[in-house]
Amino acid sequence: MSDSEATTSRVHEAIPDQNTVQVLRDMANRLRIQSIRAMCSSQSSTAEIMSVLLFHTMRYKQADPENPDNDRFILPKKLALSDAVIGWCGQGLGAACGMAYTGKYFDKASFRVYCLVSGDISEGSVWEAMAFASHHALDNLVVIFDTNCVIYGASSPPGHCTDVYQKRCEAFGCNTYVVDGRNVEALCQVFWQAAQVKNRPTAVIAKTFRGRGMPNIEDAENWYGKPMSKERADAIIELIESQIQTNRNLTPNLPIEDSPEISIGDVKMSTPPAYQMGSKLATQKACGLALAKLGHVNERLIMLDGDNKNTFSEVFKNEHPERFIECFIAEQNMVSVALGCASRGRTIAFASTFAALLIRAFDQIRAGAVAEMNINLIGSHCGVSVGEDGPLLMALEDLAMFRAIPNCTIFYPSDAVSTERAVYLAANNKGMCYIRTSQPETAIIYTPQETFQIGQAKVVRENVNDKVTVIGAGVTLHEALAAADNLSKEDIFIRVIDLFTIKPLDVATIITNAKATGGRIITVEDHYPEGGIGEAVCAAVSTEPGIVVHQLAVLEVPRSGKPQELLDKFGISAKQIAVTVKCIVMD
Repeated sequence: MSDSEATTSRVHEAIPDQNTVQVLRDMANRLRIQSIRAMCSSQSSTAEIMSVLLFHTMRYKQADPENPDNDRFILPKKLALSDAVIGWCGQGLGAACGMAYTGKYFDKASFRVYCLVSGDISEGSVWEAMAFASHHALDNLVVIFDTNCVIYGASSPPGHCTDVYQKRCEAFGCNTYVVDGRNVEALCQVFWQAAQVKNRPTAVIAKTFRGRGMPNIEDAENWYGKPMSKERADAIIELIESQIQTNRNLTPNLPIEDSPEISIGDVKMSTPPAYQMGSKLATQKACGLALAKLGHVNERLIMLDGDNKNTFSEVFKNEHPERFIECFIAEQNMVSVALGCASRGRTIAFASTFAALLIRAFDQIRAGAVAEMNINLIGSHCGVSVGEDGPLLMALEDLAMFRAIPNCTIFYPSDAVSTERAVYLAANNKGMCYIRTSQPETAIIYTPQETFQIGQAKVVRENVNDKVTVIGAGVTLHEALAAADNLSKEDIFIRVIDLFTIKPLDVATIITNAKATGGRIITVEDHYPEGGIGEAVCAAVSTEPGIVVHQLAVLEVPRSGKPQELLDKFGISAKQIAVTVKCIVMD
């Protein structure tokens, strides 16, 4: 067999023999050349790190990148072996934590997780993830800090001061090494040492240089991200090729096949919802009870929470403590961890916190949508009906945020029965789901046998003499029903629709009932008008002649108060609905 045809399989060792070291150097240079050819730029600071990881340290099946036993690699690029589609915004390390947590505590498997952090090194979410990894003793996680100094044309603080990063990582409880990121032998050794560490994550602080090996370009700020001429690129490639001494390739070691076989599909409810019509329960509490119940059906269903007992996540925690992940008040990292846990279809992940706090994790939510991940988010304490907790905890923008996320299903249940059905549907749905829950206790209006489907609204009150269709969800549905009761005493009848899902919207039901009530619609929502239910309905009927939509929503920044008083003050109570109906009917 010729030298060019030869491949070498090696036993995992601290420092490989000199022949293997040279092959790793040569493979790094080939990666560097490919980078230059692909981009005509100098972004090649991690070639040696990539070479050592991919062809010496990591264990995986090259022909089967999705194999659950493979080591994981997270970096800000889209590769077959990369497990997260991320940018330079710090989402990757949190996702890596989720993968490592799943491997250690759920799968109890041997695979390890490696995450490269570079231009996002100053992001707060990176350090939220570091705290999480240390607290949960993720000794199967290795974080590589590419301290190449240059980001977006400027020096990154603190640049090449690797001792500063070392102190930071040690302060976060990490086993920490500082290494020359260009030294293949040193990299092999620290990655081997990391595998021996127990009960602590490892941080590798790698001193690297942009444009490694490129004359007049290496480590130069004014060259970052800029294309070079073809002539210059060809000359640099020729120089790098002259340093390559072998034509050999290395074959990675195969993984240890000890990940359990799992099933997360076709989750079925064990029994119908156990609620009586007319009794009252807050939908956010019903959501916690539904998750705990569903946790008995599928052992891969997990829950993450941001240190908020008022979301009723403790119900799940009490019944399934081994599948509850405490993420503390770090919502960005909580979402990223959930994305990591859900990767490769290893878990059914639900993450819960106040809806107002989910807004700060929009970047991570967006990244999850880009990666087409299956993740379920629950936002509680929505709207002015939160009451005395005040405006900072009143989520009035969350529907707009999630409506903007592509392929995101939005549930807005109105009672305990529909909430339990929403949780079940979300667990079985592909893609991202958001469940919006409320704090006030509301009456149960559906029987346990009522069926629900994504994108299917419910007509909960109708009469042949209906003059207006009123559309609500959550607390405002109950205000609409109260308004219907009061108006009927004056022989004014209205049709009431419970949307159940805001996205996708049941356009057919809305249009059919609007036409049956003279083309008159009122939407009422505990949300700002921008991006909410009213705008969704307006868009749905925009091509239908003769339909007019009147929107009732929170039109100003609210204040603290009693829930019913706030519903009245901001014009979304039964009283205001009745006034609006009368104005429309008498017009």
